[in-house]
Parts: sequence; C-alpha cells; structure tokens
Amino acid sequence: MSDLLELMAKRMDALARLENGSELHRASGDGHFAADRFPPGAGLMERIQAIAQNVSDIAVKVDQILRHSLILHSKVSEGRRDQCEAPSDPKFPDCSGKVEWMRARWTSDPCYAFFGVDGTECSFLIYLSEVEWFCPPLPWRNQTATQMAPKPLPKVQAVFRSNLSHLLELMGSGKESLIFMKKRTKRLTAQWALAAQRLAQKLGSVWRDQKQILVHIGFLTEESGDVFSPRVLKGGPLGEMVQWADILATLYVLGHGLRITVSLKELQSNLGVPPGRGNCPLTMPLPFDLIYTDYHGLQQMKQHMGLSFKKYRCRIRVIDTFGTEPAYNHEEYATLHGYRTNWGYWNLNPKQFMTMFPHTPDNSFMGFVSEELNETEKQLIRGGKASNMAVVYGKEASILLFQGKDKFLGVLNKYMEIHGTVYYESQRPPEVPAFVKNHGLLPQPEFQQLLRKAKLFIGFGFPYEGPAPLEAIANGCVFLQARFSPPHSSLNHEFFRGKPTSRELFSQHPYAENFIGKPHVWTVDYNNSEEFEAAIKAIMRTQVDPYLPYEYSCEGMLERIHAYIQHQDFCAAPGPVPPGARAPQSPFVLAPNATHLEWAQNASSAPGAWPPAHSLRAWLAAAGRACTDACLDRGLICEPSFFPFLNSRDAFQKLQVPCDSTESEMNHLYPAFAQPGRECFLQKEPLLFSCAGSSTKYHRLCPCRDFRKGQVALCQDCL
Repeated sequence: MSDLLELMAKRMDALARLENGSELHRASGDGHFAADRFPPGAGLMERIQAIAQNVSDIAVKVDQILRHSLILHSKVSEGRRDQCEAPSDPKFPDCSGKVEWMRARWTSDPCYAFFGVDGTECSFLIYLSEVEWFCPPLPWRNQTATQMAPKPLPKVQAVFRSNLSHLLELMGSGKESLIFMKKRTKRLTAQWALAAQRLAQKLGSVWRDQKQILVHIGFLTEESGDVFSPRVLKGGPLGEMVQWADILATLYVLGHGLRITVSLKELQSNLGVPPGRGNCPLTMPLPFDLIYTDYHGLQQMKQHMGLSFKKYRCRIRVIDTFGTEPAYNHEEYATLHGYRTNWGYWNLNPKQFMTMFPHTPDNSFMGFVSEELNETEKQLIRGGKASNMAVVYGKEASILLFQGKDKFLGVLNKYMEIHGTVYYESQRPPEVPAFVKNHGLLPQPEFQQLLRKAKLFIGFGFPYEGPAPLEAIANGCVFLQARFSPPHSSLNHEFFRGKPTSRELFSQHPYAENFIGKPHVWTVDYNNSEEFEAAIKAIMRTQVDPYLPYEYSCEGMLERIHAYIQHQDFCAAPGPVPPGARAPQSPFVLAPNATHLEWAQNASSAPGAWPPAHSLRAWLAAAGRACTDACLDRGLICEPSFFPFLNSRDAFQKLQVPCDSTESEMNHLYPAFAQPGRECFLQKEPLLFSCAGSSTKYHRLCPCRDFRKGQVALCQDCL
C-alpha cells in the first residue's frame, strides 16, 4: 500500500509539472485560471504524501509487533515442544500420518493459513484436532470453545404460502433460463395457491417442521458452462428448467426458508467456504437442513467443502432426470464391476437422487407439474377440438425431427393436418416437409392453445421422457409414440451412454405408456405401416377428456415433497443390521396363499421406518426378473428401504426356500437364491440394496409395498 501511494505521488507530481508548463503559456489569456487549478492539485499531493507517511508508520509498527510475536512464540514453542508431538492414540490412528502430510503440504492451500497453520508442529496439531478431527484435543488448549456444539434452534412450524412475489425476487434475473422459470412460476401462482389450500385441509393439524433449504442449480453456473440459457429461445430442452421452477415453487409454498444460488461465488458464500482451494472444512456449521442441487452442483460442493462434504452429504438431494442405480452409485463396486460412469460413484443413499418420472424406485420421485384445467376450460376444449389436427413433439431443429420419417409421415398426412413448433431463424428456415405447418417456437400460453385445438400429439422417438406429452394429455390430446424394439439403453444408444443406469426404454415415454395408457396414450411400431395407420384411424374415432395424473398436479407434488421433507432422514438412519442377524421374534408371516411374506399383525412396527414397515410384502421373483418388475407384476412398487428387513436367512426359511448354504457378499442383486446348488446370498453392503438388476442365475428376494392412487411415490399410510 505504501509503495502504491508513493507511485501515485510521483505520477501526480509529474502531472502537476506538466500542467504547470502548459498553464503558464495560457495565463495571459485567462489570468485567474491557473491560480484556480493549482491549489487543489497541490492540496491533493500533500494529502497523498500524508497518507503515504501514515501507512509507512503503520508498516513499521506492524513489523515491530510481528517481531515481538515471533520472539514470544519461539519461547512458548520451546516450553511446549514436548506437548506438540503427534500422540499415538489408537482412537486416532491417522493422526501421525496427517501431521506428516501437513509438514510437507500445508502451504499447498491458503485455507490452512486462514485457520492459523503457520508451519509449526503445534499449529498442525491444533488444526487437525479442532478444525478437522484426525487428532485428539490437546490437553493444554482451552476446550470450552471446541467442545460446545451450537445449540439447535427451536423448531418452527412451516406455514403454507400463497403469495409467490418474494420467491420471484429470490430467483434473481439476468439469465434467459431464470426469466423462463419466473414466467412459469408467475403463470401457475393461482394453481399453487389453490393446491396449498387443499393440502392444508387434507393434512389438518399435522405439525410440519420448517426447514432451512439451500437450492443450488449447478447447471446454470458459468463454471459448468450454462449451456441451457442460450438455448432457451432456440427450442432447446426446457424439461430441466420446468422441473427446477416447480421445485422452487413447491419448497416455497410449503413454507420453508429458501436460499437460491446460480453461481459458484454465491454457493461458497452461503456455505461458509474458507478462502483457498477447497481442501479445508467449512468455517461454520452448515446453516441448512437440506440442499437441493444437481450433479454439477454436487461436484462443485465436493471441490469446495473439504471434509465437510462427507460430514453433510446426507443432507443433499440430487435432482437427477434419468436416475442413478445403486450399482453405479457405490464407488468401489462400480469400479470393480464395470459400472463406473462420469456421473455415478457418489456413495450416497440412492434415495437421495430424485428423478423426473417414477421409473427408478431405488431413487425418490421428484417430478414436476402440468397445468390443471378447471371444468369451464375442459368444456371449451371438448367443443373446440379439430378431429384431424396433429402436433409434432419436438422444438429443436437439431433433433432432425423429420429425417427418415417419410413413410409414416405420409400415412399421417393422409388423415391429418400436421403442425410443428420447430425453432428457426428467419434467414434459415428449418428442414420441415412442405405439408407440415410450422409455427416456429411458441410461448407456453400459445403452445397450450395449439394443444387445445389438436386431436393428436405425436412423438418421433426423441426427446425422451419430457414434460410435453403430459401437457398435451392434460389439454385433451391423444399421445402417439413409437415402440422401441430392441429397447433403448446405455448398451445400444449414444444418448444413454455414460448415464448411471442400465434401465431399458421400450418407448419414448415409458411413464405415459405404463401409468396412463389407452385411450390417452398409444404405443405402436412405427415400422409397421398397417399398425400405424390402424392406430391413426382408431384415435380419430376416440373421444378423450383432458387428463392429468394426480402426482403431476400442484397438489400432488406438494403432498409428495411434504412427505419426503418430514420423513426422509438419511443422517440419522440406524446402522445396518448385520447380514444373517436373527431378531428375537420374526416380524414376518407367510401369506395365507403361501406366495409371499407379510408383516405380522401382532409384530411391533419398526420404529422410525418410513415407509411404515407394515406395508411390506415380500416375494421371491422368477429367475432373471428384477425386483422393479416383480413388484409391478403384482400391482405394487419395489421399496428398497425394506431390504434390510429381508436380509436374513429367516426370510428365506419363512418363504420355504431351501438354503443349503448362506453367504454374505457385495452384490447389487442380493439377497437372492441360486437354484443350482440351493445357495442363499445376503447383502453385505447396505448401499447396494437395489430394486434394479437381474440375472438368470438368481431368484431375487423382493420387498414390495402398496401405493396411494395417483401417487406412486407414497404408500397408503405414508402421510
């Protein structure tokens, strides 16, 4: 600072001399001008010189203090040298190794100096015992501050909100993606308010804890590239932004404290990240009960939270469109067995991943909302439908929507007027067949008006699993989509390669096919022109009303996320029951028809279990059948949180399965029974309990549960 001020003084002095010379030439023309100009310049010079002198004096004093401090420190160090040796305490086996590491690397990150590390043994041990937890507390240190954990804040009841104006402020501005999300939230405000009112009546006087929640949308940060914002106005994928807008609205309407970040700098500030390169823990206890983010945000948190990431990761919820199966999530297992991808291996509880559709019961179903019509709007739609109008699913020209589709497009054109909403620039019209009336990219209200007139919404195989088909069905359209044979997956399709799932898609939108179905959804073989043409004719004769599954309404999403927030706790989960451990009395009984196990009526329900354990039904699946499918075959849902109850020899015995031997191993297909050899296998690693996965070698032991009508994520008693 002193050097900078000295440099300024020299430049001001030079400037003054320069001005002095030029003003002398003009003094005769304007006698008072030079006199007016010089005093302020001279005064400024004097002030800068005075400040420079003060800074110089301060520097001298600071130097004296530092010298005195070092002398004092050396004396103290000599007295405490024997107290600053790494202790050999069996409770802290890594202590000496960490001290060695600190000796060699403490200057590698400025965060260590921020926490007081200065290269001395004592500073290493103080840091490793008080900031991190690898060494025991030093007996001569004041332990009061380190031992006193902050008192938990008193619980506050969450109160439903209907006015979303403050949420719109919290969302910020500047990015096209945020503008899109805010417009959507504003448009749905009345529906959110009505849904909150209905859910409040349904829940009655149930106490709801208010949580402090951080929402970090990692894919919108500049550091992750923010590839979405520039494409919002060009027909790019909007599904993620639709979902994030609805997540923010849900959390806010439910009455929770909300903080929203879309930059790395904001994230670091809100978490309390110390200055440096991210190797040190946070400077304070995490002030949030929950953090909602995506894979990009998860990576950013891991890079900047140090050891605090491992400590607090149980509070994180990851918005994950396509799902993460347990085999890909467990780092060691994924690496050893070929499941490692760019996105998996986080060792989270698989239920911490939250999907757009309920396709992976190992994860939690987050979802989004579609606009709900009132009776008046439904009546208008019934009277305003054009029986021969079709709208094509897809807005981005790069999707090459119409290439290679000539055959079935020709058939469709025989019966229907085809409309598209493909983005194009005025100077470069998209490659759209002449018989397709392309409206260009439409704002959401205009797109909905188009859907309200159309009879058919047709998918050409891509994009996968977006919100648009549900919006079309909610506006009274029939959705027609292609059946995939063979099914699309990471094994045969570039789009899914690298995603942490082995899931197979038998159609463009499996949820629409499996959970809605006819008459609203038709799935046919587009390569079979006769089947395709027959479907078009049948659809034209079919009358359908607008339909919206409850779980995709505002109320359905509020209900589901309320249940998760109040009941899912991945931080206080009880430790796993050792495989094969026998309870004093088995809670299972064989069902009267001897096909499956049920929770005994006289057995006490497992305390803290959610979903409630009495909703458990357990089957032995056919060889080669995944638990996801085995449960669906019986009109039930696989519930992975019930696996620990079944992970015992007793469960096999109750099902009258002959176990000649029982082994415990890490395998995402266990617990299971192998027919040849009559071997029973139990799960050794709780993170690998998985509804997904199958092998013709095994009959898997599968935990299933019931579900609420229209709300597959929740069991009958889950509220």
